[in-house]
Amino acid sequence: MSSEKQAEEAIVSSLNETMEHEEEDQGDNSVFSVKSLLWHGGSVYDAWFSCASNQVAQVLLTLPYSFSQMGMLSGIILQVFYGVLGSWTAYLISVLYIEYRTRKEKENVSFKNHVIQWFEVLDGLLGPYWKAIGLAFNCTFLLFGSVIQLIACASNIYYINDKLDKRTWTYIFGACCATTVFIPSFHNYRIWSFLGLGMTTYAAWYLTIAALVHGQVEGVTHQGPTKLVLYFTGATNILYTFGGHAVTVEIMHAMWKPQKFKYIYLLATLYVFTLTIPSASAVYWAFGDQLLNHSNAFSLLPHSAWRDAAVILMLIHQFITFGFACTPLYFVWEKVVGMHDTKSICLRAVSRLPVVIPIWFLAIIFPFFGPINSAVGSLLVSFTVYIIPALAHMLTYKSASARKNAAEKLPCFLPSWTAIYAVNTAIVIWVFIVGFGLGGWASMTNFIKQVDTFGLFAKCYQCPPSPSSKHH
Repeated sequence: MSSEKQAEEAIVSSLNETMEHEEEDQGDNSVFSVKSLLWHGGSVYDAWFSCASNQVAQVLLTLPYSFSQMGMLSGIILQVFYGVLGSWTAYLISVLYIEYRTRKEKENVSFKNHVIQWFEVLDGLLGPYWKAIGLAFNCTFLLFGSVIQLIACASNIYYINDKLDKRTWTYIFGACCATTVFIPSFHNYRIWSFLGLGMTTYAAWYLTIAALVHGQVEGVTHQGPTKLVLYFTGATNILYTFGGHAVTVEIMHAMWKPQKFKYIYLLATLYVFTLTIPSASAVYWAFGDQLLNHSNAFSLLPHSAWRDAAVILMLIHQFITFGFACTPLYFVWEKVVGMHDTKSICLRAVSRLPVVIPIWFLAIIFPFFGPINSAVGSLLVSFTVYIIPALAHMLTYKSASARKNAAEKLPCFLPSWTAIYAVNTAIVIWVFIVGFGLGGWASMTNFIKQVDTFGLFAKCYQCPPSPSSKHH
């Protein structure tokens, strides 16, 4: 028994040493070099910035729209509820990653020049069937997550320059976002994560302060929720908001000590609450039911230098978040074409380009900023980051021997396997019925309505008629 424990500790120690040696090899032996400072991150702080930065970007602009659909009280309660739920499933993913890596370390498997991904964790712990499920859901979610960032770029820049329609802006930003193929891995997002979160923090507090300064519009009404379809559409957008941990495994793998990740997502979520709840509440208080026809919060605030700054900063962050969502897809594609172990950044960049093309194309077909978030949330996020991790955790530790030899101890706040299985079962049932079932019905009904109203390949979704857009 004690020998088994010693073996486990040796594995975790080996994992630490491996990650530290990788850092030393890649850091050009200069801890304080500019390259290391800006380009090569792997600390707990880097992981926190990556999680927080990736969790809240363009969705910040659609949360007031969700509040108008479901009312302020429900909006706040569900933000907290899904934030806690998302933090728990991110914790489960981190535990499964450590379990997988510990088992592989026992087999003397080296992960140098190889990035572990979620579908590989599922494959190693549960077999090829689960690998296929994880790969399908994760890749599809990340694909549409990238599409949403691209749509958001076009939607936002339009409020600074409406001389070009949103579809043309999508073409332009698609080309700009394609440059993310040159960022090798999540190690290299250190400065970008820091800047991205700072930019979104500015945008969030701009929305809050601008809405309060503007005050309530004349005759403002707050009737939500008025229809079930709108209520569950808003709810699934919030589910999507706190389901940004499809890249959890890749962020963990970029850490020097990945077993320290366990509570990072929760800490990131607590910070995100300080951005999402005040901004969504203030904008909904000011504009009320007008938001039902304005899925982008920027569209209702008056033009000013402050708003332009918020738009520009949000655009830069969306570019960063596009890279976050796309990088795991790049890794998958590299493995498919046999380029993942190539050290040449240029060769890897060229091999990654085919991934960007379908994202570009889908953003042009479905430019429905706001409604597409809810559709992706209900159909993809519900499984990818809530149901599958909970089921995978239960199946991985279903045997007494697996529980006894688990690489990670039970959390101090839930030191019972029975309680953990009860929580995981409740999450699976809740998200399947409410998130996927009711949310899927509501979000797809709303999505189809957008297609019927604006059509596919819409040139300028939700654009107000103006002299500068008459030629559109």
